[in-house]
Amino acid sequence: MNLLPRPVSYVDGGRLCEYRGWETVLVDGPPGGYRLLSSDDGVLIEAHDTAGEMNALQTLRQLLGADAFRAAGEKPSFIPACEIVDHPRFQWRGVMLDVARHFLPKREVLRYVELLSAHKLNVLHLHLTDDQGWRFEVKQYPKLTEVGSWREDSRFGDRRSGGMAGRPHGGFYTQADLREIVEYARARHIIVIPEIDIPGHSQAAIAAYPELGVHGGGVWTDWGVNERVLNTDESTVDFYRNVFDELMDVFPCEIIGLGGDEAPGHDGELVRAIARHIVRNGRRPYGWDEILGSGPLPVGTIVASWRGVEGGVTALREGHDVVMCPEQHVYLDYRQSESLDEPIPVGTVTTLEDVYAWDPVPAELTGDEPGRLLGAQANIWTEHLDSARRVDYAAFPRLAAFAEVVWSPAEKDPGFVQRLAEHHLPRLDALGVEYRPLNGPHPWQRLPGVPGFPR
Repeated sequence: MNLLPRPVSYVDGGRLCEYRGWETVLVDGPPGGYRLLSSDDGVLIEAHDTAGEMNALQTLRQLLGADAFRAAGEKPSFIPACEIVDHPRFQWRGVMLDVARHFLPKREVLRYVELLSAHKLNVLHLHLTDDQGWRFEVKQYPKLTEVGSWREDSRFGDRRSGGMAGRPHGGFYTQADLREIVEYARARHIIVIPEIDIPGHSQAAIAAYPELGVHGGGVWTDWGVNERVLNTDESTVDFYRNVFDELMDVFPCEIIGLGGDEAPGHDGELVRAIARHIVRNGRRPYGWDEILGSGPLPVGTIVASWRGVEGGVTALREGHDVVMCPEQHVYLDYRQSESLDEPIPVGTVTTLEDVYAWDPVPAELTGDEPGRLLGAQANIWTEHLDSARRVDYAAFPRLAAFAEVVWSPAEKDPGFVQRLAEHHLPRLDALGVEYRPLNGPHPWQRLPGVPGFPR
């Protein structure tokens, strides 16, 4: 369950019980699933695994009311008498957080881990490098952060406007910071997947080590597709093997992101070489759907389908596992209405209702494809989100709708928005999330006069 239960079964006892803690028993069942029974005798949780227990405890927290989401203060002591049987629809319930375009301090990443956990999301994909900044400390190559972690200025609004922010921007995570994030997430049954983007979106690395690039140049201050990409010299391949070795040492997860998107004129050999290196180290490469055109990919490669669902369908038919994240449905930096009050309106209109109406399973799938549809992911790109407040505005409450899509059965609940307004927005208030109100932005959430690029 996410906002309020829409699980396999839910029986409300019609009375309140005093909350005196819980007891957990591990039983057979679907991964991540649980049964929660609340009665005068207390709360009994039967879970398939420890992830299921965590999911049950989040449900219990929801049943206790919005004040249970506050860090301190008087806690509620009564819960409804009920029985809930529930489990997730998809194995991969993820969020991509772009910390390369605009850096989020470690404390904000840890806060987002908490928010993902509260919504029963279990994958955090960190986009750590791009043209505009390198955020991962590589001890063998210190200039990646000394030079590549900051830029002199940033485009403010759409690139066609010519406007600039007029201030430097930067920051990076030490390896100790990232190990802390990984462990903090692990304790909440969230996998952190790192991404080093190659061969495009690499201008920050090229600024630090010009010999890596086809062309030179400093850390990019603009947005969009950059034609300056990595070269395919063997020395460049060796450089990135070393980078990915340090990355895999910090991140113990099975899956390692290598990007592969928007690289004009690149033949894909670097992507294939690094993918093979990842596999030789016992891990699985994970890349955007352009990697399908880079040549034969190692067995075990996972494809993120962002340019619609077609790439994902092709990948499934070729035997690859797939995560659906099409920009038309789950790019949460895209504008939320046609209103002129939307700050820096980019992309297509993607309303709360649009996100909730989406089904991650494409209609053209037959079920006989050799690859597996692992689940779905919402992507939060931060070209125009320069603070945690702006990320909150873009992500919520649409991320709550996405969380219910990837957890609940495919059938939609016509009462979803009402449930959200009555029950979940007070929880976000208690958590301090500066979400977009359902009727449009607060005055202080607007950015009048800053041009975007609506489609």
